Amino acid sequence: MNKVIIGIGSNIEADKNIQKMLQILQQKVTVLKVSPMIRTKPIGITDQPDYTNGAVKIETELGRSDLNNMLKAIEDDLGRDRSGPKFGPRCIDLDIVVWNGEIVDQDYYTRDFIRSSVRAIDEGSSPK
Repeated sequence: MNKVIIGIGSNIEADKNIQKMLQILQQKVTVLKVSPMIRTKPIGITDQPDYTNGAVKIETELGRSDLNNMLKAIEDDLGRDRSGPKFGPRCIDLDIVVWNGEIVDQDYYTRDFIRSSVRAIDEGSSPK
């Protein structure tokens, strides 16, 4: 079993989309813990609503590539528009941050909200 921490972000109907995403995710993997959500200012393009960010710790038999594909499918199901600018508004953004105790998303090192969300659900073990 793989233990994974997924970063969550949304600034379009965030509360609704995050709840919907968690419901879908729970049907596909074992959800172990969800961090508190944090409001953050947008990065890059600042003329957009604030983001709601957090993280979810899961357990899955899926490999990393298959899990990533599943997360992209969930984003698509919730209406994610990939045609806009990289740092533009989004209904949901899901990224694998920690894979079996190893940090695999470099944004962990540059974005405080990712680190604090990961720490909130990964107490007792420090990612490498």
